[in-house]
Parts: sequence; structure tokens; C-alpha cells
Amino acid sequence: MAGLFDKQAEIYLDARPTYPAEWYNMLAELTPHYSLAWDVGTGNGQAAVGVAEHYDQVIATDISEPQLKCAMQHPRICYLHTPLSLSDDELVNLIGGENSVDLITVAQAVHWFDLPRFYSVVKRLLRKPGGVIAVWGYKDIKVNPTFDAAGKRWFETTLPYWNSKTQSFFGGYCSLPFPFESVGLGSEGNPLALDIPKELSFEGYMRMVKSWSAIATAKEHGVDLLSEGAVKELEDAWGGADVRTIVYKGFMLAGRVKV
Repeated sequence: MAGLFDKQAEIYLDARPTYPAEWYNMLAELTPHYSLAWDVGTGNGQAAVGVAEHYDQVIATDISEPQLKCAMQHPRICYLHTPLSLSDDELVNLIGGENSVDLITVAQAVHWFDLPRFYSVVKRLLRKPGGVIAVWGYKDIKVNPTFDAAGKRWFETTLPYWNSKTQSFFGGYCSLPFPFESVGLGSEGNPLALDIPKELSFEGYMRMVKSWSAIATAKEHGVDLLSEGAVKELEDAWGGADVRTIVYKGFMLAGRVKV
């Protein structure tokens, strides 16, 4: 996935929804210690900022340097570039060492990872007992029946341009391997459904979809998925440029290392 989000890093920062504070509260309640958290695939850092409200230090990492340059700054967050060339031992030492991390979070990114390798590193880093890993994402947006139908028709035109790694994501992580002991917030094959309410204008919606990797991939193939006609159909279904209360449909898996 390296480079997929580099070109639209600034759009990504501006467009993506923020995650509810309640999510971070419920995760923090699960860990007995609050010294160190690791936010993986941090992108613009929005999840890292939420985690930093509960933990003394957050190491936030990404393989994309352009994304990190757009990341939100916070006194308790240390942003680090982690190229794929890093060995597992180097990564473990960079984050904090064996058995050192209280919470690991991955927002909207784990489906891109080399999962066996990532989970091996997670099991080394998580504090035992007590450390928690949580992965989550969101996909569907609910606005109103007219727009939802139009949005579905348009979304189907994007399908040829998504990376194959997004299959588990589009399934709401129902098929995502997750070899960890459940903590009551979803488990392998049974993710927890969560809503992300947001006030959003049509312009804001357009900024969000422009940040999708499929849009950039299509452009590289000479295809404009957001043609004037497509945008007009979506705007008409939205009902103009008005701000509306919409819901992003989210999903989460959380667990501890099995002992």
C-alpha cells in the first residue's frame, strides 16, 4: 500500500471524520496502565490525538512521510516514519521494547498490513497482562434514502480501482483474522458495530471521497470517477449543499494476547 495515500495527504487530513471520544474512553478503561500507546498507520494522526488524552506517551507511526508531514501535533505524541525495510526487532525497539505498550490502535488501516508479521510484533510489544489492541474502520455513510441509493450506484463504479487488500474492509472486518482474546468489543468474525455521527455538507462529502485511494488509482488509469455528471447526480440526491446530520457506519475488533 506504500504511496497509495501520499498524493492526497492534505485532502485526507481535511476530509476524514473524527472518531467519538467515547471510543477512546472505553478502550482506556480496559488497560490497567497508561504509560505508552502505539497508533499504527497513523496517517494524519487523528486517532493518535484521541489516544493521547488518556496515555502519557503515544508513538504514532506510518510508512508514508507525506502523511506524517500533515499530522496533527500534540505534546504527548511522537510521530515516526517506519519504512517497510525496518526489521521486526528494529521496530520493536523503536516503539518501546518487549512488553512495553498498554494500548495499540489501528484506525482505518489494518487491512493494508502484512497481518502475520504485524500480529507477531503486536504480541511482542503489548504489556502482559493487560495490554489491548483495537482495530477499527468505517465504510457505509447513511444520509437519506435518496442519497444512499445514488451513492451506492456511484460507489459500484469505483470497485475496479480498489486494491485487493480492501476485501476484508468492505466486509466490515468480518473476515479479518484477529487472533486475540476478546475484551467485549468485538472478536474475530464478529466485529462490534459502531456509529460515527457527523455534521457534513456536500462539499465535505466530496472532500472525503476524493481522499479515497481508488480515486487516485483511477486517475492514474485515465478514468475520472468524479465526472461532472456523476457529481451532479450525487449533489441532487444530497439535496443541495446544505449541511446534514449523517452517520458513518463503523466496526471494531479489540482484544488481548491469549495466554
